[in-house]
Amino acid sequence: MTWTNWAGNQTMIPARVAHPTSTHDIADEVRGATAKGLRLKAIGAGHSFTAIGLTDGVLLDLSSYDALVSVHQASGRVTVQAGMRLRRLNSLLAEHGLGLTNMGDIDVQTVAGAVSTGTHGTGRSSAALATQVVALELVLADGSVVACSADQQPELFSAARVGLGALGVISTVTFQAEPAFLLEADERPMPLDDVLDGFEQLVAESEHFEFYWFPHTSIALTKRNRRVDGPARPLSRARTLLEDEALANGLFGLTCRLGQRVPRIIPRLNRFAASALSARSYVDEAPAVFTSPRRVRFCEMEYAVPRAELPALFAELRTLPERHALRISFPVEVRVAPADDVPLSTASGRDTAYIAVHMFRGTPYDAYFAAVERLFEDVGGRPHWGKLHTLGAEQLRSRYPRFDEFVALRDHVDPTHVFGNDYLERVLGS
Repeated sequence: MTWTNWAGNQTMIPARVAHPTSTHDIADEVRGATAKGLRLKAIGAGHSFTAIGLTDGVLLDLSSYDALVSVHQASGRVTVQAGMRLRRLNSLLAEHGLGLTNMGDIDVQTVAGAVSTGTHGTGRSSAALATQVVALELVLADGSVVACSADQQPELFSAARVGLGALGVISTVTFQAEPAFLLEADERPMPLDDVLDGFEQLVAESEHFEFYWFPHTSIALTKRNRRVDGPARPLSRARTLLEDEALANGLFGLTCRLGQRVPRIIPRLNRFAASALSARSYVDEAPAVFTSPRRVRFCEMEYAVPRAELPALFAELRTLPERHALRISFPVEVRVAPADDVPLSTASGRDTAYIAVHMFRGTPYDAYFAAVERLFEDVGGRPHWGKLHTLGAEQLRSRYPRFDEFVALRDHVDPTHVFGNDYLERVLGS
């Protein structure tokens, strides 16, 4: 069996594929792999762009391991199996009048994959998905099943919230949810100069602020979300189909394919797209506002930088395509997050801005991504663990104060690196 990720840039041929339906199944597979000297990796939706989930040993396909374990409406504690997709989690939470405090802009990932790679949305005071996790159950390299939380095995819990799959196989995740809420979305184009000049104020004024910039233009699409009591004012189905499906996915995919064939027209296509942007405002359930459908496939690199550095870095980034004779059709995305206390979270210990660059699937991205990556060297940029980058352990050690703490824990709970692979050996060291 040949496995390929969502973006189509990572493939593997594992020696064995298992489809566990219980923690017992997972533990049996781990013990068997350890006894045979095989490596083992769990895989979910395959939405990481890096090789973080690849193995030539045993592959645990978690697609059949996605049940609701328990929900306590009064406390908001919800426990689910690791293979549950975020979209299904949102639906289950809604049935119980609950919701996640914050989430990223897509919901196709599994809960374990999203947590383990540091998936985040944008928030003035609400941080990445991992910070909403209050307990984990892990299967360690010896096949033992361990429950951890802030009170039980706290060191393991702290690290495993963004554990890269290096500490064990997550079998269940317990989230701290809250009563479901509505968000008002305000989306409007603005001159990029105004966005950069007023960046800190825009962040301070919005519970959730982000913007997209079309390369080769001077326009940014800003998105501001805030909680409201209601009433709900969702977009009409007709407008959703037109703007989010026909234009944002259908027409955009067409222009990406056209630009791939004739790169010289990309600046004109982007200027046309930017000029066509219009403002809209609506109120809907939080998951419907946080997330958007992504039908056009791409490869992505994202870096976390100190938030105060964002305006100066972006001023350089906006001229990068022309300086390197590049034609870039995909928008650049900027989001924010507060500092958190997770050792390998990209926002660990510092208020953070995220800069994500993309290339349409099938378009060479090495030159663009390398040039962007160099911008972040002097500010201690941290790459998203599930998105493309070239850094290794020595570079990452200097960017994470608790890096050696994590590696020591990994070597303690998995001394033979059963859960390792080439990517983890590169980023954590051997």
